[in-house]
Amino acid sequence: LVRLNVRLTDNPTNFQKVNVDIRELRVKMAGDSSQWLILSTNAGVYNLLDFQNGLDTLLATGTVPGDVLMELRFLLGDNNSVVVDGVQFPLDAPSAQDSGLKIKVDQALNLDINTLTLDFDAQQSILQTGAGAYKLKPVIRIKS
Repeated sequence: LVRLNVRLTDNPTNFQKVNVDIRELRVKMAGDSSQWLILSTNAGVYNLLDFQNGLDTLLATGTVPGDVLMELRFLLGDNNSVVVDGVQFPLDAPSAQDSGLKIKVDQALNLDINTLTLDFDAQQSILQTGAGAYKLKPVIRIKS
């Protein structure tokens, strides 16, 4: 078993706030491709813009088999929003709320503490769909 820490960071964007309601983080290991392991998640609403310019936050931690980390899955809540020109708009994120947002990792874990930093790209993740309507289509990369 190895200790896994998942951290969150963001690239700069033009939005004033990007609030993402993270409820749970799960991982899937290569040794058991059918089972999702639930990490101890610091659930809450995160303003992604608080984690720019080298800042990050611990999102989840847990003990997992020392194997290859295949996938991560975010389960999001309903309190997602974006602030544009001082006005807050809801962010629609239906797929991430129902089945979760999956991220392919395919990374071998070693025997000491493993830290995976996820760059949640707010600028590319938010689409304006009409007057006052925004959709969250998360673009997340693993930072090395």
